[in-house]
Amino acid sequence: MSEETTRDGNSFVRLFISKPRNLKNDVLSGLTVALALIPEAVAFAFVAGVHPKVGLYAAFMMGLITALVGGRPGMISGATGAVAVIFAPLIFKVQDMATANGASAAEAATMGLNYLFAAVILMGVFQVLFGVGKLGKFIRLVPHPVMLGFVNGLAIIIFKAQFSQFTVKGSLLDTWPLTVMGLLIALTMGISVFLPRLTKAVPATLVGIVVTTVVGHFINIYNPGLVRTVLDFVQDQNASVTTLKVGLPMFSLPQIPLTWESIKIIIPYAFLAAAVGLIESLMTLTLVDELTNTRGKSNLESIGQGLANIVNGFFGGMGGCAMIGQSMINIRGGGRGRTSGIAAAILLLLFVLFLAPMIEVIPLAALVGVMFMVVIGTFEWSSLRLYKKIPMSDFFVIVLVSVVTVLTDLAIAVFVGIIVSALVFAWEHGKHINALKTKEGNKIKYELDGPLFFASVTSFKELFNFEGDPEHVYIDFAKSRIWDHSGIEALQNITERYAQNNKKLHLLNLGPDCKLLLEKAENIVELSIQEDAHWHIADDKLDS
Repeated sequence: MSEETTRDGNSFVRLFISKPRNLKNDVLSGLTVALALIPEAVAFAFVAGVHPKVGLYAAFMMGLITALVGGRPGMISGATGAVAVIFAPLIFKVQDMATANGASAAEAATMGLNYLFAAVILMGVFQVLFGVGKLGKFIRLVPHPVMLGFVNGLAIIIFKAQFSQFTVKGSLLDTWPLTVMGLLIALTMGISVFLPRLTKAVPATLVGIVVTTVVGHFINIYNPGLVRTVLDFVQDQNASVTTLKVGLPMFSLPQIPLTWESIKIIIPYAFLAAAVGLIESLMTLTLVDELTNTRGKSNLESIGQGLANIVNGFFGGMGGCAMIGQSMINIRGGGRGRTSGIAAAILLLLFVLFLAPMIEVIPLAALVGVMFMVVIGTFEWSSLRLYKKIPMSDFFVIVLVSVVTVLTDLAIAVFVGIIVSALVFAWEHGKHINALKTKEGNKIKYELDGPLFFASVTSFKELFNFEGDPEHVYIDFAKSRIWDHSGIEALQNITERYAQNNKKLHLLNLGPDCKLLLEKAENIVELSIQEDAHWHIADDKLDS
């Protein structure tokens, strides 16, 4: 694995992973991803309160369709916790409603599933509309510090999520099972680290899973139950599930009443899930772009995610979005093309259709070891060195987004980071408006330098001496622009204050857009318009 770290100004750029793109790497990396997808799909199904097969179907359909038609080859999608936690309350709400109306437990569970599938379809529709509307470009508005915080927060979440594997029904494993698990994790991680130094013919993580599975199987032969397996984990969640083997997903229309009341129930959950899914998917797309030094298509990815969720709803899947952990496994394993995602999805389905017994005996330690390697590779360690090397506001945003990601969820963290970054930007630029004064007889000219917008209006008003200035006051906007309604209101305010002191204000070099905005002040303001200046103003007209 060839990795490079570059430095651009005061900010570090993510590791660029150089790997040859070929069919062998794609298929072998997809095999590794398929193995890692299974326990997470099952776990997220339990989070949503549905049968494991609903999560496994989602992992298969999300992975296959986004790999086929999405905008980011090499990125892996599947059933995710971010979507599961949004839909879980919907399922429980519908089940409670059904029970209150006299339905049996089985009928209530079926009704909950039908509402889930309908919400997943609507979620997909929202995402397709987002992509068709070409709104994916707004991912560019995410500042780099927010991206770093997002990545670090996700790494911490992935790390924390692995600790559930060390417990049985909420209690920590006994000493010997815990010790053996730790040793098997170390074995998996050791193979992942040192095997690439000997050969890169096969993904090290795949070899680590296979070797650890063989070792764990022999340990369990001589000491049954000492090594916890994937099936053990599943049965801890639901003892009635005896196997991961499932049949093919079947087409079915969600059986919900086609009434406005039903639509009102699912719309909030569908819209929120669509937003969270797109944020996580597009942020993961950006990260994969940086890791591979290529560029994905955000609008096409949005459409791909939406189509995958629509199909999920009609074929009994719980929906999902991009998975950063599995995407990192794929990229670091050499998966670059669409074949890697297709292989992961198809192999996952084959496993649960025909090879479930083989998957069920994989030690949890092997998958935990793989995920720990993902954590190490995902966390942006260079960000720890940025303290005092970048503006403190940017470093604060990195830490803030990381913390909010861990404490709440990804969407809230990204929104908080963007808002804080925007406020910092506005504050800094709001301090930079100033003016060069030139006085001649009964005239004075203020040559503005800096943008006039909501954050700078106070500084702007403080530039002028309304009582002491001569009769004619000129404000030259050649080096300044008005960006929003607050700026227009500030301009109108000073024209009125000069008028109260019987002085005339003349505005020079304003763009033609401003003439319409200042028509209220035309009786006291003389406009000097530069013909080739067409600057966009946020408002069309001052308030009456």
